[in-house]
Amino acid sequence: MNRVAIVTDSTTAIPPAIAMEQNLTIVPLSVNWDGETYLDGIDITIEDFYARLKKSKTLPTTSQPSAGAFTEVYTRLLDEGYDILTMVISSKISGTWDSAIQGAEGLPSDRLIVFNSLQASMPLAIMALITSDAALKGASLLECKNIAVDISERIQTLFVVDTLEYLHKGGRIGAAARYLGTALNLKPILKLQNGAIQPLEKVRTFKKAINRVFDIAEADLGKQGRIEYLGVLSADSAKLSEELASTARQRFKVKNEFISEISPVIGVHVGPGAVGLVYLPEKN
Repeated sequence: MNRVAIVTDSTTAIPPAIAMEQNLTIVPLSVNWDGETYLDGIDITIEDFYARLKKSKTLPTTSQPSAGAFTEVYTRLLDEGYDILTMVISSKISGTWDSAIQGAEGLPSDRLIVFNSLQASMPLAIMALITSDAALKGASLLECKNIAVDISERIQTLFVVDTLEYLHKGGRIGAAARYLGTALNLKPILKLQNGAIQPLEKVRTFKKAINRVFDIAEADLGKQGRIEYLGVLSADSAKLSEELASTARQRFKVKNEFISEISPVIGVHVGPGAVGLVYLPEKN
């Protein structure tokens, strides 16, 4: 049986050292800004991106990797003797999945699976970390895929943005924009559901919105409050991320956790000040 390699994308914001340790291959998306193109996490760092975004009079755009970028990765890994499970940002949010599929054309389908994760950013990162851990322990390609499917069906993502401006201009929030209207003093609670961004509630202040996110999670998790994997992420606010992680540890029984900042490609669409809570409930 061949070893399995996991391929994902840069929206996961998985640090290079962890990616290397977990044998993860990360294909970068791009940020396009004032006529220049930057590979996410390679040509532009998270710190530099948010510092520039706060001052910039222009908004960047994003673009998916080419099919050729995936073909190159697949060919290398296949030649090294790996079977490959690819999981990238939801097809309902980005064209990256299309590129990943096109890049696999003509390659052996019995050794390469391109899975539509219906996730992005932190939940995708957690999926990649768990499946890569299984792969390192000897799981087969099909076993890794089944793990990814299970995670995709169970993981929950709640997030709060300081403003809808970035999501609206990026075309990622049609339904939510209609629901929430244009009230500037409201802080929206959003959910990644079935691969798309959906609105949940609108709250008067950012602090109340954060508190409400924990209440929603608590109601969902039930009395036991057991979390197999917790994820906390923020856009340019490491202190806030740690505060949320600390609150989560107090309110829930957390087995594993991953704290990260939001990648530049995702940051283009959520803007500074966004924060998210991701949790994978323990199985009964």
